[in-house]
Amino acid sequence: MPNITLAIPEDLHAKMKEHSEIRWSEVVRKTITQKIEDLDIMDKLTAKSKLTQKDVDEIASKVDSSVARKLGLKR
Repeated sequence: MPNITLAIPEDLHAKMKEHSEIRWSEVVRKTITQKIEDLDIMDKLTAKSKLTQKDVDEIASKVDSSVARKLGLKR
């Protein structure tokens, strides 16, 4: 099995050391696995899409603006 090296902030490392009962490599492995599964589903859902990146960016901008207005962050 390949290994990877992660850089984490010192304060996070200190908190992790407080919980030595946790197998942190397993936590990371499960998190990466879940993210890959999510990306696979997204790829399947969008495989036949005719949207361009420009279309996606425009939709995302409209959604962001709408959410900001609803939260009172933008008028």
